[in-house]
Order: sequence, then C-alpha cells, then structure tokens
Amino acid sequence: MSLVERQDTMSQDSAVWNGGMGSVSDYMALLKPRVMSLVIFTAFVGLMLAPGSVHPVLGLVAILCIAIGAGASGALNMWYDADIDEVMSRTRKRPIPAGKITRDEALAFGMTLSIGSVVTLGLLVNWFAGAFLAFTIFFYVIVYTMWLKRSTPQNIVIGGAAGAFPPMVGWASVTGSVSLESFVLFLIIFMWTPPHFWALALFKSGDYRAAGVPMLPVVAGETSTRHHILTYSILLAPVGVAPYFLGFASPVYGIASAILGAAFVALAADVWRKREGDEARKACVRLFKFSIFYLFLLFALLLAESLIVGA
Repeated sequence: MSLVERQDTMSQDSAVWNGGMGSVSDYMALLKPRVMSLVIFTAFVGLMLAPGSVHPVLGLVAILCIAIGAGASGALNMWYDADIDEVMSRTRKRPIPAGKITRDEALAFGMTLSIGSVVTLGLLVNWFAGAFLAFTIFFYVIVYTMWLKRSTPQNIVIGGAAGAFPPMVGWASVTGSVSLESFVLFLIIFMWTPPHFWALALFKSGDYRAAGVPMLPVVAGETSTRHHILTYSILLAPVGVAPYFLGFASPVYGIASAILGAAFVALAADVWRKREGDEARKACVRLFKFSIFYLFLLFALLLAESLIVGA
C-alpha cells in the first residue's frame, strides 16, 4: 500500500470513528512532552537571563503559554504527519496512527491550544511575546511540517529555527523585545539541531526512506551526512562558548562550554570515522545521547549563573 493510499485509508477511518476515544494520556502524548520539556527549560533560561524583572505570576504565565504553544505545535504536527507516523516504527504507536484519537480531534485540540496560548500571552504579558509565540507555532507547523519536511533534505537545518525560538520568546516576555544575547541563545540551539537529528536519522534512515521523507541520509547518502554532522559540530563548538565572549557568562561557563564543545566534536569525528556495522550505529547513538546532555548542561550553567548573580 502506498503512502497516498494509507493517507486515504486513514481519512476514511477518521470519518467513521465517533471520536472521544482518547484518554488524558493520549492527549498528553499529542503534546510531545519530551520536546515540550526542552522548550520549557530553554524558555525559562531566556526569561531568567533577560535584563529587568517580571512579576513571578506573569513569569509563570509566560512559561505556561510557551509550553502550551509548543504542545499545540506538536499536536498539529501529528495531525498533519499522521500518514508518515503510521509508517515509521518509532512513531506508529502515537495516538492517531494507533487509532486512539482522530485527526479531526487532534486538529481541533492543536488549534484551540495555539489560539489560547497566544492570546493569553499577549493579554497578560505583552503582545510582542504573544506575536513571537504565534510566529513560532506558524513556523513549526506551516514552514517546517507542511513544507520543508517533505520537500528538502535541509528540512532540519531551516525548520530547526522553530525549536530555537523559545529562549527568545522567554526573553521577550520580560523585555518586550529581543537582543543580541537572546539571539545567541537561539543560535546555540539552531546550530545544535542538525547534528543532533542527523545522528538519529543515520540509524533510523530506513524509517525515513519508507515514509518518503527526504532526510539527508536518504537523499545525499550516509557519507555526506557524516560530513555535514562533523561540519556543524565544529561550527557549534565556538557558538556554545559565545555567551562568555559576549560577557553574559562567567569564565566557569566559558571553560565548561569549551570542554563540552570539544567532546561534541570528538564524538562527531567518531561518527565520521566509523561507517559500517554495529560500531557505526553505536557511534551515532553516543552522539545523539551526548547532544541532549550538551544542550541541557549549557543552558543549566547559564541558568545557575543567573540565579547566583541575582541572589
């Protein structure tokens, strides 16, 4: 059965489902909670690093709205990509392909959360932050999910901007604007995204090939993908140290980020060297897992320093 036929079948199934079958946990799964946790954390760091102050209640409202907006993006992504999710082994148990929630229900859920989060952030915090959140949702759903993901192997490079915006939205929630510092936080995540996801795509390339998604390993091959991973890792390392060079992080952060960046490049070089068999797969898994630790620790250090300075 082709991908188009699968999509037609799912549409027919949605027409006969009565809805209301999904549990609370199914709807929570639509929000992509693991992705949401990263969004919450990086947005909170952006909010805490921003100059000035915000009332704690409004700060909590801002983080909740950013989190809900991210979850809404995830729900709309699952609504649109239900045909792909049904094919890929790591996504076929998601609520829509598993038959627990219909596509129409996911669409309604995602749209309601999108509008609610944007309006609430605009009314209670500031409209610049609300508009920025709206643009972030638009970028992830329309630009990345509906356009880039199925049309170009650069989908992760360009579309990764959506996942890099949250610290800027957090910053804007305090200041009503953005700055060079907030852009650096964006740039760290933006440069981190391609090697992080391409490491995953290398050992899941069969899934993407079956689903017809033009990820870089499928279109350009594994050798080219390894070159790209190493190149972006080398570019990421100095970007990760940039907060120190720009004066909004301490020498402790500078040293730690440099060590972490060097470790990232070393693991990327290992992926580049090991190209066959189980060793190649293990190298990709190591880089993928370390990349999560890398990003978390960089932002955790920035957060810790902001709390120490503010104490």
